[in-house]
Amino acid sequence: MATTTVAELGPMQAPGSDREIVAVRVFDAPRELVWEACTRPEHVRRWYGPASMPMTSCEIDARVGGRFRYVFSTPNGEMAFSGEYLELDRPSRVVNTWLFEPMPGTDTVESATLEEHEGRTVLTVRATFQRPEHLQGWAESGGYAGMAEAQERLRTLVHELARAA
Repeated sequence: MATTTVAELGPMQAPGSDREIVAVRVFDAPRELVWEACTRPEHVRRWYGPASMPMTSCEIDARVGGRFRYVFSTPNGEMAFSGEYLELDRPSRVVNTWLFEPMPGTDTVESATLEEHEGRTVLTVRATFQRPEHLQGWAESGGYAGMAEAQERLRTLVHELARAA
């Protein structure tokens, strides 16, 4: 039997692109469980965003044309991210827009694929920014570290859910 090896990558700029990042994570859980952790508000509020900023609102309408909105409490007030689901193929793929609301016109398109191999799930997230300066602004505001932290928090949650199942 062949084994699949996945090099796990934190968020990194896609090779040859000045507008795209890619992140790959492996979870010791079936993809249906990872899907649930990524699409159900009670789970998303536990992992999305930095631990230092509590999520005060998590609204998810996970259907094509449906929207999501996450609101966080910061020392300077509230901060929100929102988007629209463009494609959903449970439990293998989701495509959505993503917007940091204080910066209208900078929407990003994110695609996430979930592939299961021998009970483990490989999650690949690809974010495509409209312009190189949008990616640069995201990076300079701590985007790489924030995404890595959120994905690590997601891993912790998924492993907790898998143990409880």
